[in-house]
Amino acid sequence: MTRSRSVPEGAWGPPEARPTAGRWGAGQWGLLIVLAGNMLIDALEVSVVIVALPSVGADLGMPLVASQWLVSGFALGFGGLLLFGARVVKALGRRRVYLAALLVFAAASVTAGLTSEPWLLIAMRFVKGCCAALTAPTGLAIIGAAFREGPERDRAVSVYAFFGAAGFTSGLLLSGALTGVGWRWAFLFPAPAVLVLLVLGLRLVPVDEPGPSTRRSFDATGAASFTGALSALVYGVMSVPRAGWSAPSTVIAFALAALLAAVFVTAERFARQPLIPFEVLANTMLVRSMLGAAALNGSYLGLLLLATTRLQTQHGWSPWQTALAFLPASAPVVVTTLLTQRLVKRFGTARLIALGALCPVAACLLYAVRASGTTVRYTTDVLPSLLLMGAGFVLAFAALNIQATSRIAASGRATATALYQTAVQFAAALVPAVVAAVVASGAGERTAALSVLAVALVGVLPYAADRVVAHHGSTRE
Repeated sequence: MTRSRSVPEGAWGPPEARPTAGRWGAGQWGLLIVLAGNMLIDALEVSVVIVALPSVGADLGMPLVASQWLVSGFALGFGGLLLFGARVVKALGRRRVYLAALLVFAAASVTAGLTSEPWLLIAMRFVKGCCAALTAPTGLAIIGAAFREGPERDRAVSVYAFFGAAGFTSGLLLSGALTGVGWRWAFLFPAPAVLVLLVLGLRLVPVDEPGPSTRRSFDATGAASFTGALSALVYGVMSVPRAGWSAPSTVIAFALAALLAAVFVTAERFARQPLIPFEVLANTMLVRSMLGAAALNGSYLGLLLLATTRLQTQHGWSPWQTALAFLPASAPVVVTTLLTQRLVKRFGTARLIALGALCPVAACLLYAVRASGTTVRYTTDVLPSLLLMGAGFVLAFAALNIQATSRIAASGRATATALYQTAVQFAAALVPAVVAAVVASGAGERTAALSVLAVALVGVLPYAADRVVAHHGSTRE
């Protein structure tokens, strides 16, 4: 592999560890371990909190409408900074940003695990989401620069993706085990692991030259207004069960969300280098993929939040029992990650996405039907819905990723990918808030399940509309 001129002698380790044609050197293996290990930690940060929510809420006196911010806060930081983070990485350099984000992530983990202040715990979750927004895409960019194009890079990306898929399942198991000892360990344990990755990264992550930048190229106004609008919207949703629709706090939150959204649109229209070039949104394939992925991820997290509340709070299940109960919804994703290219090649993205979009709808509908009763039978009331939700992810999630950029020029692919991931994180922030709000309002678990069903239906609408159009076209002919 030809190294960049900006990579100093020894960046890959001693001469015998450097990559040679046809095989990876020890330095490349070490670099991939660092990048994939961090991707694993970024991915498990969502699931590790879901199982721990009831324990955190009980210990700190946080009702569900407050404790769910531990999920939404991470997603808001992640989704809010993805587009802006690319500018930061370009201006400061991949290595510098990646290593700094690891250090801040470790510090935030320690702070979150030691604090007893709910607001600080939520703030640290937001900070960790911001760090993940910097490390997750930057890790993929480092792989692109460090591994030779072709089978070598494809293999590295497959390992990276596998660790990302394994993170959610690992987070469930770790949370179940650690929360049983004490919920603080679920927040503390990433710190030493990340510090080890940081030490290795100082040696193995190659140096790159920062690109030219100006203050205007960052579009800080767009980034701040975008993140602020999402945060105000989630806050407004959460204030409804506590204060009502007409309460000043609710009205102000929704009004602020609308105002900041208007500021964002205006800033993007007049920015020299907007975070979101609106012409990218003219690509219908990308928009459909964004809707499908957001609906899939949102309904998935919404159903898990509803189920963990039901099993632990209402029926006294332990965190470890709950974590094991959720495995059917997550383990299949890990197993099939390395087979996604074969699935897409054999069946095509459209068919996989359509079938995958129907699975969450069936899962939520079945869960709503079985939501009543003072007892819970796992095999009939919960397991079938989890299996269907897991099947939806297996079928559709990778296909949606591929379809999102299939008609995007190479020059706009990075922006389109970041926009797609932002949509996924937006759903991760909003849907748990909606579920928590419905549960807190006293509307009942069935109504909460129907609200998740409404989210799942969003993923079906684009394909249903296509069928209607196709049917009318064939009728006219």
